[in-house]
Amino acid sequence: MSPKPVYLVLLKRRPVVDPAAIEAHRAFLEALRAQGVLERSGPFADKSGGAYLIHADDHAAAQAIVDRDPASTSGGWDVTIHEWQAR
Repeated sequence: MSPKPVYLVLLKRRPVVDPAAIEAHRAFLEALRAQGVLERSGPFADKSGGAYLIHADDHAAAQAIVDRDPASTSGGWDVTIHEWQAR
């Protein structure tokens, strides 16, 4: 069985971000890590946003995961998802 594809999720901060959403987002990522879905995550050094890598069956499954992320649901970030072919 081949490994699931990896998706890069990019988060760019909007001008107004609810601080509660930041903590909820971090908890969400920790839950994904515990489930073996999250590979890596972290903020950008300039504090403009961050990124994370997830394993999902396909783009629709990755989108469903991201749709549950408080960073996505709060409206505080612009979110994009890209299938990543790491080498």
